[in-house]
Formats: sequence, structure tokens, C-alpha cells
Amino acid sequence: MKRTMAVWAMAMAIGCGTCAATEKAPSLAGTWVLQAADTLYADGRRVQGYGKRPQGRLMVDRDGRYSLQIYRREAHAFASGDKARGTPDEYREAVMRISAHTGRVRLDPATGTIVFEIEQSLFPNWEGQRQVRQYELKGDVLTYQVPASATGNGTVAISEWRKL
Repeated sequence: MKRTMAVWAMAMAIGCGTCAATEKAPSLAGTWVLQAADTLYADGRRVQGYGKRPQGRLMVDRDGRYSLQIYRREAHAFASGDKARGTPDEYREAVMRISAHTGRVRLDPATGTIVFEIEQSLFPNWEGQRQVRQYELKGDVLTYQVPASATGNGTVAISEWRKL
């Protein structure tokens, strides 16, 4: 009984509240490398939202704490060579080429959602937010979609990760 409860507690920590204690629970724990960061437009076009061959890492510990970064590979150096003395355009490009946040993450297989509880973010408006996204986990490939914003342009962001 003690072992069963420990297995169940581990399954809950990694986001599988519906898994039987004897089944292998889906686990996000580990390091994931970004495979795609695409944008799906309302008209059905799908483009590489972070350019060709975007870079990124998603690292999740056994307790569901995570760190996520997505980068557009292409970048221009600041002309001044000094991070504190960039131009407005250089700062804009630097911020727009990355999405980064940390906090807690869990899977809810019953609803097919991944839940990010964002504690810190490059975009401060996300701090303290709970973001729920549809996901699919097939073997070592995790895909999720950020729903289109009602106030946005109707685009859906799609991220695909492969577990190392």
C-alpha cells in the first residue's frame, strides 16, 4: 500500500491524476528540444513562426517545475556591442525573437490539456497567469497549441518538442 501511494503521488506530481498506480504515467520530467514553433493563420496557412530551425528547450523536474525558452535562430548583434545601449529597434528585435517563462506545468490527460502556471516570464503580462492548452503526447514527442486570442489576429501558435 505504501509503495502504491508513493507511485500515485509521483504520478500526480508529474501531471497524471487519472493514471492507475500500476500503469506507466505520462511524464514531462526531463529535457525537451524544440522541433517546431509554427503559426497557424485563420485562413489555414501554417508558417514557421520563429523562422527556419528555431531553437528551444523545455526542462521539467520531477515535481513539475519547468523552464521554457523558444528562440528565433536569426539575430543581429547590437551595433554598440553593449546590451545597455541598444537602439529601440535592436531592443524590439531582441525581445520578439524569444519566448521564455518558468513556473509549474502538468498534464491533464482526461481533458487533453497541458497547464502552465507561469511564475516568471519575459513578457510580464503572463506572470501569475494560468495557461491551458490542448496537447498531444506520442512517445517522446509533445505538441501543444496556444489558442487564438479573441483580441488578436486569429493565429494559433503550435509548439512541438522532442524528449532527449
